[in-house]
Amino acid sequence: MCGIVGIVGHSYVNQAIYDALTVLQHRGQDAAGIVTCDGDRLFLRKDNGMVRDVFRNRHMRRLVGNMGIGHVRYPTAGSSSSAEAQPFYVNSPYGLTLAHNGNLTNSEALAEHLYRSDLRHINTTSDSEVLLNVFAHELHERGKGKLRPEPDDIFDAVAAVHRRAEGAYAVVAMITGYGILAFRDPRGIRPVCFGRKDTEHGPEYMVASESVALSSLGFQLVRDLAPGEAIYITAEGELHTRSCHDQPKLTPCIFEQVYLARPDSIIDDISVYKARLRMGEKLAEKVERVWPDHDIDVVIPIPDTSRTSALQMANRLNVKYREGFIKNRYIGRTFIMPGQQQRRKSVRQKLNAIELEFSGKNVLLVDDSIVRGTTCHEIIQMAREAGARKVYFASAAPAVKYPNVYGIDMPSAGELIAHDRSDDEVCQLIGADKLIYQDLDDLVSACKEGNADIEEFDCSVFNGHYLAGNIDGQYLSDLETRRNDDAKKSREKTRALADNEVIDLHNSN
Repeated sequence: MCGIVGIVGHSYVNQAIYDALTVLQHRGQDAAGIVTCDGDRLFLRKDNGMVRDVFRNRHMRRLVGNMGIGHVRYPTAGSSSSAEAQPFYVNSPYGLTLAHNGNLTNSEALAEHLYRSDLRHINTTSDSEVLLNVFAHELHERGKGKLRPEPDDIFDAVAAVHRRAEGAYAVVAMITGYGILAFRDPRGIRPVCFGRKDTEHGPEYMVASESVALSSLGFQLVRDLAPGEAIYITAEGELHTRSCHDQPKLTPCIFEQVYLARPDSIIDDISVYKARLRMGEKLAEKVERVWPDHDIDVVIPIPDTSRTSALQMANRLNVKYREGFIKNRYIGRTFIMPGQQQRRKSVRQKLNAIELEFSGKNVLLVDDSIVRGTTCHEIIQMAREAGARKVYFASAAPAVKYPNVYGIDMPSAGELIAHDRSDDEVCQLIGADKLIYQDLDDLVSACKEGNADIEEFDCSVFNGHYLAGNIDGQYLSDLETRRNDDAKKSREKTRALADNEVIDLHNSN
């Protein structure tokens, strides 16, 4: 899960990209990077940390140029090393930089083929570096003898990437001195959109993971990229688009609507806010259906992503809605943190209960989803410590039973509390008096209402139906081995003992 942005403007874009990354910070809090282009020179700054920590005034002054790309990340495929912060760079052809949101499911096979057939060296374990080199090779093959890449060459290269790469990916890339490219996987699992701003010097263009990044900078949303589509914006501001896949099908990730995206974003013509309102309505309808004689006194959301659903749920049930938890906004997203102990500690640091909203009451806590169960268990205990008589729990999403392989760091089935367990067993483990999950059909209906043209969503974390890539039991087993909590701890220990200098563009402190 990452955030990407690219801007072609008529003045320096460093501050605009920085501002966009802060708006997209919820999509990645482990590392950030910006690369800009001035003439035929590239200027890079990237490192581990939040946007505000990675970029100081001295870095911003060096990021000159009227076009550039930026990235914020959580480590999914690959490690959390600063060497794997994005964007990545390769010098041939033309000088390419690339940032990527998603996950290639065949990255190991691609890396092997890149070495044996394309004679390209991959220096990290990041699938983003693999994707960059695949694109670079394909563009080189089509641009032989050309000092300036043509749009058709670029689009043909993207089409070749689609034929070779499997999985989910939304990409923004920059061709030194020539322009910015963005493209989306043939199933449109990961989001990317573009917008335009008219100035006295002509139009400026921007691509980003979410529409809110565009609106915050004064760009008008034009539309989302279609699945398999590529958009190329020249340094002079000329816009070119082309579908680069012969059988695209829009199957966006439904977890974007549940949790990943900001509520003020519009993704694939679906208002995230409205979708979450409808999730609350559907969940209330289920409570009325399966528990008509409920004794709920108050509905309390787990801030922030469940507020919208919880408020609508309370209204529909005609039950009081109260803000019972106060959030410390300086603690990152806990479900992505490595290790149960760190998650448990961070939940206690992140939330504080207002006792008078719990004391002597039957409380329904509403969250967006239940992943590992750590957050839910700790919050339920906090509610009981605050004096709640009974604590019920509702999830705006169905039970997360299967690993996510498309760029959300939920890779290990064994770490998912609902995997191979019944709802009653999960209820007992998290310590609730009653547990209510959203039905998958209701979730799909709540999201689809915003865009009836979407025939199917990627719901793989709920139903185990993987739409892209050759996902089988062996793949999931290997994924778990590489990316479970124990593996992450081992990599962190190794990294702590190593000199972790970035072999890339000059990246001075």
